[in-house]
Amino acid sequence: MTTTTPMLARRGMLAAGATLFATGLFATPRRGLGQSAAPSGPYTLPPLPYAANALEPHIDAATMELHHGKHHAAYVNNLNTALKDHGQLAAMPLEQLLAKIGEAPESVRTALRNNGGGHANHAMFWQIMGGKGGSPSGELAQAIDRDLGGLDKMKSDFNGMGGRVFGSGWVFVTVDQGGKLALASRPNQDTPVMEGQRVLMGNDVWEHAYYLKYNNRRPEYLAAWWNVVDWAKVGERYAAAKAGTLKI
Repeated sequence: MTTTTPMLARRGMLAAGATLFATGLFATPRRGLGQSAAPSGPYTLPPLPYAANALEPHIDAATMELHHGKHHAAYVNNLNTALKDHGQLAAMPLEQLLAKIGEAPESVRTALRNNGGGHANHAMFWQIMGGKGGSPSGELAQAIDRDLGGLDKMKSDFNGMGGRVFGSGWVFVTVDQGGKLALASRPNQDTPVMEGQRVLMGNDVWEHAYYLKYNNRRPEYLAAWWNVVDWAKVGERYAAAKAGTLKI
């Protein structure tokens, strides 16, 4: 019979634990796609509203699985960990927590900024994809024509702004309650929500969003991304912004 020393057993347990953590198996199972949420806490990982391969050939399933099931899940996990001793902050809706980020205790402010922003940005990101591109309609189309010079100009300016982000960051279309649109970019996981603004739509321009298929070809990724935008969902967000009910 083979025996295992306590030290070897401990090493084996640590290695197994690291493997389980890396694969997300410590997380609470969610419905669909075999994805997983972060451990218990006030915030949870929203499931993808479509299959991981639904955006192919423009965004591959492996990128989606890693980006959602590992990267976004880590933001949620880290956000819950940062809030575990701050019940008053943990009770806030995410958009309120982000808007008051400057009032958070200094000891957790950076963790809340990075992980709360990452959670908000990605939750929005999954929601506005899953479509077949095309064009917006109705009031949204009118607003794009009025405020951003039309769809083609908006895409060109949006892609140009995204291409100029140095390293990690996002490019956004913001919307106010009057329905006015504007383009904005932010570094890392910052979001206009931190300034009390609302995001209509946005695109992640850091490598985890595209590297498996596009490698370092960010402009190619930005151009292809429009083929998976769900304009109906973006239109719903526009209507919610005008109604004052859009959160993140």
